[in-house]
Amino acid sequence: MRISIVYIFLLLALNVYADEGMFTFDNPPIEQIEKKYNIKLDSKWFEYAMRASLRFNNGGSGSFVSKNGLVMTNHHIGFDCIQKLSTPEKDYVKNGYLAKSMSEEAKCPDLEVNMLYSLEDVTEKVVAAEKDSKDDKERGKRRKAEMAKIEKECGEKTGLRCNVVTLYGGGQYVLYRYKKFTDVRLVFAPEQQIAFFGGDPDNFTYPRYDLDMTFFRIYENDKPYQPEYYFPFSDSGAAENEVVFVIGNPGTTKRLYSVSQLKFQRDIFYPLRVKKAEKFIDALKKYASESEENARQTKELIFMFENSYKANKGMLNALLNKEIFGKKESDEKALIASSSKSPEDLKNLKDSLKKIEKAQNEYKKIFPTALAVRTVINYSELFSRAFTIVQMVIEKKKPNEERFEEYRDTSLPSLEHQLYSTAPIYKGVEKVLLRTAIEDAVREISDKNEFIRTLLPGRKVEELVEEIVEKTKIYDVEYRRELVKKGDLMSEKEWKEFLSKSDDPLLRLASLIEPVVRKNRKEYEEKVESVERTAARVIQNLRFRIYGKNLPPDATFTPRISYGVVKGYPSGGTILPFKTSFYGLFERSANFDNKPPFDLPKRYVEKEKLINMKMPLNFVSTADIVGGNSGSPVINSKHQIVGLIFDSNIYGLAGTFVYSDELARAVSVHSAGMLEALRSVYEMNYIADELLGRGVK
Repeated sequence: MRISIVYIFLLLALNVYADEGMFTFDNPPIEQIEKKYNIKLDSKWFEYAMRASLRFNNGGSGSFVSKNGLVMTNHHIGFDCIQKLSTPEKDYVKNGYLAKSMSEEAKCPDLEVNMLYSLEDVTEKVVAAEKDSKDDKERGKRRKAEMAKIEKECGEKTGLRCNVVTLYGGGQYVLYRYKKFTDVRLVFAPEQQIAFFGGDPDNFTYPRYDLDMTFFRIYENDKPYQPEYYFPFSDSGAAENEVVFVIGNPGTTKRLYSVSQLKFQRDIFYPLRVKKAEKFIDALKKYASESEENARQTKELIFMFENSYKANKGMLNALLNKEIFGKKESDEKALIASSSKSPEDLKNLKDSLKKIEKAQNEYKKIFPTALAVRTVINYSELFSRAFTIVQMVIEKKKPNEERFEEYRDTSLPSLEHQLYSTAPIYKGVEKVLLRTAIEDAVREISDKNEFIRTLLPGRKVEELVEEIVEKTKIYDVEYRRELVKKGDLMSEKEWKEFLSKSDDPLLRLASLIEPVVRKNRKEYEEKVESVERTAARVIQNLRFRIYGKNLPPDATFTPRISYGVVKGYPSGGTILPFKTSFYGLFERSANFDNKPPFDLPKRYVEKEKLINMKMPLNFVSTADIVGGNSGSPVINSKHQIVGLIFDSNIYGLAGTFVYSDELARAVSVHSAGMLEALRSVYEMNYIADELLGRGVK
């Protein structure tokens, strides 16, 4: 009932696009901001914002917040590193992590952080490479080859991480050049209970009372990195009605999708993802309930799946809402009407929409297997590493232009950083994940499917899982390194023969399914992706001519800037305030008798009298965000930190498809609240001083 009420209210605002947009840094909204808010920002302002901001490759955002390489993000983005550094004896997730000096800062085993250094439009080069192609399949092949060529040349010339990013679904191609950091050390993390106070019941809601922050420090040559640009803290923080800016890496939006693509998302994509998340939550919670150590090992995974379930369910509900979907249908009809002035444009548009619709019909056949493949391989640390080794050795023997994207020369260092991680892998957790993934795959695509037949040839799931988890040697980092070294010295035929005779059951299994996985991926690239890219370019060129470039591209987990106003909103017949405070935190805990998930960590109970209860803790703004923006800095026009994005409210879940500034809100931790907690609760005064630019050499 709650969700349906949410969307009834949301519909009232569907035609309001006041602050809509996750803008790229090659097309910043300078004129829009000046026209609406009378704030004049130049290209230098945006360059500063771009280079002070960061991308966490595990799926979030961050920023430099001191000249000594201090980095801010969310606790739930740092969760992966915090968990990997924890042990049964030292549970930093439960108790927090406080480095009292730089010598105590702990290096994350496999975390990579990127800073966007520059970008360049390479659309003409990519499109030129497709010239005279006989069909979309060949266009797709030539397109990928040219993108790989551009990336390789860029990497060799600059030494930076270079990625050609597809924007507008294929309407534009931009070369992104990143400076990469892999020596990332944990400085401060609060207890997970205060970072995620209220747990799953409060997730995607407001008011909130979370200290969802973590600080890392980036090192280079074993010394703190000295960034050229960083965002100092504002001690007063965000004020009501203040214009704020959010710089981050929104993961995925689908606002420019055609109606046929949205139907696929509504009928196939999201229903399957919601069902899958439910199964993993149940399986992991059952395992966690068996012991305290099991609970510790699975805490991050349960958080991840519960968050995924709630987010995907909200997106599905948005697409199931007739008014919202009707709005998307009306948008497409309006584009067709606008193109009708030119018979050629109209024909090209309709042909392109039909091609995309045909591609969706092909995707329906491919997707269930593709999802099963990704789940079995990627959800298991062991299987993921084994499969990566098997496929990486094969791909590296090909010319760079013919490889899958993740194995191109510019991407290999990041992939290897993950592959050779020293983070612990827990057998019990692996068994739960693999058993759940395989059993779910059998249910969804049946044991007659080629992938299942190859994965599970007449064996029981439990037997297979037990064998590969207990007998594989993939746990050993040096074993992984040696395998890759051996494979690189072999021909592809020799490598496959070597794997078929391996005494490692997981390696043998990974080598058996690799051709099946490759076949499925090729089908998607040739029958879906290549068709969509070509058709999208036609459609987007029409949009450019009709609407210009005021409408930014869909999110692609690349750096973007959005803006909005700090303000509350009406809800349930009342008005919600723009901010919450420590008063509210303690009151909410008391109202639930300090019982989970509303219990306060011991530090807070002990230091209650030392905390300035009036200090703001969280706040909301109209800034346009989606998943991936977690950890994004919220800054003012002076480049000062006033907050830290960590969530959206329930209304914001429709933001993948539509934007509204009436009820949808970005939820942030307030900079004043962060400083108050550092000083009064954690006695981390030196970090608070560093954030304010005091006492840092």
